[in-house]
Amino acid sequence: MSAVESAPCKLTVCRGCCCGTEKKVPGVDHRAQLARLSAIDDHAARRVPVRTSTCLGICFQANVVVVQPSTAGRAAGGRPVWLGKVTEDELLEAVDDWIFEGGPGLSPLPEVLEDHLTSKDAKKPKKRKKDKKSKKDKKAKAEKKRKKDGKDKGKKKPE
Repeated sequence: MSAVESAPCKLTVCRGCCCGTEKKVPGVDHRAQLARLSAIDDHAARRVPVRTSTCLGICFQANVVVVQPSTAGRAAGGRPVWLGKVTEDELLEAVDDWIFEGGPGLSPLPEVLEDHLTSKDAKKPKKRKKDKKSKKDKKAKAEKKRKKDGKDKGKKKPE
Protein backbone atom coordinates (compact mmCIF):
# COMPACT_ATOMS: atom_id res chain seq x y z
CA MET A 1 0.00 0.00 0.00
CA SER A 2 1.18 3.50 -0.70
CA ALA A 3 1.19 6.24 1.92
CA VAL A 4 -2.04 7.61 0.45
CA GLU A 5 -3.73 4.20 0.52
CA SER A 6 -2.78 3.64 4.14
CA ALA A 7 -3.57 7.05 5.61
CA PRO A 8 -4.20 7.09 9.37
CA CYS A 9 -7.31 8.43 11.08
CA LYS A 10 -7.62 12.22 11.05
CA LEU A 11 -9.06 14.61 13.60
CA THR A 12 -10.91 17.84 13.05
CA VAL A 13 -11.11 19.93 16.20
CA CYS A 14 -13.45 22.89 16.43
CA ARG A 15 -11.65 25.96 17.74
CA GLY A 16 -13.68 28.93 16.63
CA CYS A 17 -16.28 31.20 18.04
CA CYS A 18 -17.31 28.90 20.88
CA CYS A 19 -15.35 25.66 21.02
CA GLY A 20 -11.98 26.07 22.60
CA THR A 21 -12.88 29.26 24.42
CA GLU A 22 -12.85 29.93 28.13
CA LYS A 23 -16.07 31.90 27.78
CA LYS A 24 -18.06 28.99 26.34
CA VAL A 25 -16.29 26.15 28.16
CA PRO A 26 -14.66 27.45 31.36
CA GLY A 27 -12.23 25.41 33.39
CA VAL A 28 -10.65 23.59 30.45
CA ASP A 29 -7.07 24.12 29.28
CA HIS A 30 -7.98 24.32 25.59
CA ARG A 31 -4.38 24.69 24.39
CA ALA A 32 -3.30 21.62 26.31
CA GLN A 33 -6.31 19.74 24.98
CA LEU A 34 -5.39 20.58 21.39
CA ALA A 35 -1.75 19.65 22.08
CA ARG A 36 -2.89 16.33 23.56
CA LEU A 37 -5.00 15.54 20.49
CA SER A 38 -2.10 16.56 18.24
CA ALA A 39 0.16 14.01 19.95
CA ILE A 40 -1.95 10.95 19.09
CA ASP A 41 -0.25 8.11 17.19
CA ASP A 42 -2.01 5.12 15.70
CA HIS A 43 -1.00 1.45 16.04
CA ALA A 44 1.45 1.87 13.14
CA ALA A 45 3.20 4.73 15.00
CA ARG A 46 1.84 7.26 12.52
CA ARG A 47 1.03 10.70 13.90
CA VAL A 48 -2.68 11.41 13.47
CA PRO A 49 -3.16 14.63 11.48
CA VAL A 50 -5.15 17.27 13.35
CA ARG A 51 -6.73 20.26 11.73
CA THR A 52 -8.68 22.99 13.43
CA SER A 53 -11.92 24.41 12.15
CA THR A 54 -13.20 27.88 12.94
CA CYS A 55 -16.72 26.52 13.43
CA LEU A 56 -18.37 23.17 12.90
CA GLY A 57 -21.81 24.65 13.48
CA ILE A 58 -23.00 22.86 16.60
CA CYS A 59 -21.72 25.30 19.20
CA PHE A 60 -24.05 24.00 21.90
CA GLN A 61 -21.95 20.80 21.85
CA ALA A 62 -18.62 22.59 22.49
CA ASN A 63 -15.92 21.19 22.34
CA VAL A 64 -16.47 19.25 19.11
CA VAL A 65 -14.04 16.67 17.71
CA VAL A 66 -14.59 14.74 14.47
CA VAL A 67 -12.73 11.46 14.05
CA GLN A 68 -12.24 10.57 10.38
CA PRO A 69 -11.56 6.88 9.71
CA SER A 70 -8.25 5.67 8.37
CA THR A 71 -8.14 4.39 4.80
CA ALA A 72 -8.52 0.84 6.12
CA GLY A 73 -11.32 1.93 8.44
CA ARG A 74 -13.23 3.58 5.60
CA ALA A 75 -12.77 0.46 3.46
CA ALA A 76 -14.28 -1.53 6.34
CA GLY A 77 -17.34 0.75 6.41
CA GLY A 78 -16.18 3.37 8.91
CA ARG A 79 -17.55 6.88 8.60
CA PRO A 80 -16.66 10.13 10.38
CA VAL A 81 -17.72 10.14 14.02
CA TRP A 82 -18.75 13.45 15.59
CA LEU A 83 -18.15 13.83 19.30
CA GLY A 84 -19.50 16.71 21.36
CA LYS A 85 -18.70 18.06 24.81
CA VAL A 86 -15.18 16.62 24.69
CA THR A 87 -13.87 18.57 27.66
CA GLU A 88 -12.37 16.03 30.04
CA ASP A 89 -8.97 14.31 29.97
CA GLU A 90 -10.71 10.93 30.26
CA LEU A 91 -12.44 11.58 26.92
CA LEU A 92 -9.18 12.58 25.22
CA GLU A 93 -7.61 9.35 26.47
CA ALA A 94 -10.55 7.37 25.10
CA VAL A 95 -10.18 9.02 21.67
CA ASP A 96 -6.46 8.22 21.73
CA ASP A 97 -7.05 4.58 22.71
CA TRP A 98 -9.80 4.19 20.09
CA ILE A 99 -7.60 5.53 17.31
CA PHE A 100 -4.74 3.30 18.47
CA GLU A 101 -7.10 0.31 18.20
CA GLY A 102 -8.10 1.34 14.66
CA GLY A 103 -10.84 3.95 15.08
CA PRO A 104 -14.06 4.14 13.04
CA GLY A 105 -14.72 1.01 11.01
CA LEU A 106 -12.05 -1.10 12.71
CA SER A 107 -12.75 -0.78 16.41
CA PRO A 108 -15.95 -0.24 18.39
CA LEU A 109 -16.55 3.16 19.93
CA PRO A 110 -15.40 3.18 23.58
CA GLU A 111 -18.31 3.13 25.99
CA VAL A 112 -17.18 6.38 27.63
CA LEU A 113 -17.64 8.20 24.29
CA GLU A 114 -21.14 6.88 23.57
CA ASP A 115 -22.87 9.72 25.43
CA HIS A 116 -20.81 12.20 23.42
CA LEU A 117 -21.93 11.06 19.97
CA THR A 118 -23.44 13.88 17.96
CA SER A 119 -23.66 14.89 14.32
CA LYS A 120 -23.23 17.88 12.07
CA ASP A 121 -27.03 18.03 11.91
CA ALA A 122 -27.59 17.96 15.67
CA LYS A 123 -30.35 20.26 16.82
CA LYS A 124 -30.01 22.34 19.91
CA PRO A 125 -32.45 21.08 22.52
CA LYS A 126 -35.25 23.49 23.19
CA LYS A 127 -35.41 25.01 26.62
CA ARG A 128 -38.20 23.64 28.71
CA LYS A 129 -40.91 26.18 29.17
CA LYS A 130 -42.40 26.65 32.56
CA ASP A 131 -45.75 25.00 32.87
CA LYS A 132 -48.20 27.66 31.80
CA LYS A 133 -51.56 27.54 33.38
CA SER A 134 -54.57 27.98 31.19
CA LYS A 135 -56.72 31.08 31.47
CA LYS A 136 -59.46 28.89 32.91
CA ASP A 137 -57.12 27.65 35.68
CA LYS A 138 -56.01 31.22 36.43
CA LYS A 139 -59.61 32.45 36.61
CA ALA A 140 -60.61 29.58 38.91
CA LYS A 141 -57.66 30.27 41.20
CA ALA A 142 -58.44 33.99 41.31
CA GLU A 143 -62.12 33.29 42.01
CA LYS A 144 -61.23 30.89 44.81
CA LYS A 145 -58.93 33.52 46.34
CA ARG A 146 -61.63 36.20 46.13
CA LYS A 147 -64.16 33.94 47.82
CA LYS A 148 -61.70 33.05 50.56
CA ASP A 149 -60.73 36.69 51.12
CA GLY A 150 -64.39 37.75 51.09
CA LYS A 151 -65.43 35.10 53.61
CA ASP A 152 -62.56 35.90 55.98
CA LYS A 153 -63.23 39.66 55.85
CA GLY A 154 -66.98 39.43 56.29
CA LYS A 155 -66.98 37.08 59.22
CA LYS A 156 -66.69 38.16 62.80
CA LYS A 157 -65.02 36.04 65.36
CA PRO A 158 -67.46 34.33 67.73
CA GLU A 159 -67.40 35.68 71.23
